Order: sequence, then structure tokens, then C-alpha cells
Amino acid sequence: MREFIRHPIDIPIDYQVANLKNGRRERLNNISQGGLCFRAEKALRRGSRIRITIPVREPAFETTGTIVWCRRAEDHYDVGVQFADANTEFSVRMVEQVCQIQHYQKQVLEKEGRQLSSAEAAAEWVEKHARDFPR
Repeated sequence: MREFIRHPIDIPIDYQVANLKNGRRERLNNISQGGLCFRAEKALRRGSRIRITIPVREPAFETTGTIVWCRRAEDHYDVGVQFADANTEFSVRMVEQVCQIQHYQKQVLEKEGRQLSSAEAAAEWVEKHARDFPR
């Protein structure tokens, strides 16, 4: 059984693996209090240290972790990262909520044709979903 609930999202992240010079921009698959999963163009080595930046707010959410798995998935790799610092919980909760709001904003545009500002999307999302958001 999974220890933390994973929240599905599809926003950009930047990462840099400790032993590689160049960082990359990819797409985040999901995030939880314990770690995250993102799509990578190339396989990444399990056990490698990684720095993650998620530009969903100012300042951007930054953390470090360890690559705990890497699996081939069609035309990309899914990479699992465990956060290095257990004290990232509050920041991760904020990122989870921001990601959910951005996802909601995108869904409303696609399904209803309404273009919401970030503030409007946040207000609607909080009213509709905040009480159900896992604690």
C-alpha cells in the first residue's frame, strides 16, 4: 500500500542529476509528500542524487532527492524520486494545491471554454474541492 496519496499533474519541472552537467526540463506526472514522478527523455540511474525545481509559484519550489526507480514507458521513461528532506512536507502541500488549481484551470478551459485567471481558478477550486483535499 502506498504511504502517501499521489496527486496527478502535468506541469513542467526542471531537474539536474548530480553527476551530469546539464539540467533538463520535463513534465511532472504526479507528486506526493514522499516524492514525485516525472517523465524523462532518457533513462536515469537509480540511486543518483537529483535537484528538482518546480516553477509553480514565486519563489519556485526547490528540493533534492534520490532517484529510486526508472521505468520505460512507450516513448519516454517514468522516473521516481524520493525527497531527501522530510521537512519539505509543508512546501509539498502548497505545490500539490497549486498543481491541482492549475489542473482545474486547464480543465475548465477545455470542458467549459471559460478562461479563468489564477485567482479565479484558485477561488473556485477552494470552494469546490478544498474540503476533500487529503490532509
